[in-house]
Amino acid sequence: MSANFTIAHWAVDDQPREKLRDKGAQALSNAELLAILIGSGIPGVSAVELMQQVLNKCNNNLNTLGKMTIRQLMDFKGIGEAKAITILAACELGKRRQMEKPEERPELCTATNIYNYMHPQMQDLDVEEFWVLLLNQGHRLIRQVRIAHGGISEVSVDVRIIMREAVLANATMIVACHNHPSGSIRPSRMDDSLTQSIKNACLLMRIKFMDHVIVADGQYYSYHEQGML
Repeated sequence: MSANFTIAHWAVDDQPREKLRDKGAQALSNAELLAILIGSGIPGVSAVELMQQVLNKCNNNLNTLGKMTIRQLMDFKGIGEAKAITILAACELGKRRQMEKPEERPELCTATNIYNYMHPQMQDLDVEEFWVLLLNQGHRLIRQVRIAHGGISEVSVDVRIIMREAVLANATMIVACHNHPSGSIRPSRMDDSLTQSIKNACLLMRIKFMDHVIVADGQYYSYHEQGML
């Protein structure tokens, strides 16, 4: 047997990292989550079993674990200073997370809100960029993705990439947004064609296509407000 009984030696189904990747963090026990941090146990004792020993000493209470000292953790065979510090750092992060307020996601339910959100990012661009805003059912932003970076008067967009990003983010609504460096907000024939292609793809995927907003400095064009969606 090697000097350290590492997680890498386990059957794939038993490896906490792979379990987290495939099933999500919620599927792991506290001992498994802590085992990911320390990485290895000792001969005959896996990382998970080692952390089970530590948690048993704490009555399986993470708050009690966080109150332990580095020296107390190092009393367990297989836990050195580096592992003890890693465990306490994780406990401290958990405590700080509880103290934080959830991040307020922008509500993008109108073209004006969309413009106000995207204008600061686009106002100084000298080329066209195309972005998609991925939203939840409450019109709250999940994340934004730059789909394409183009030339002065046009940008090439692959609708399949837009749909892929929407599906990966579990978005129920999307907003398309691009800028016109010329300052004109008049949509081109290419803009109209792209808007229709996105609309058709969204209908197929049962994702709501809220709007396509063209951003210029100080003004915008909304397909939704103009009755084009």
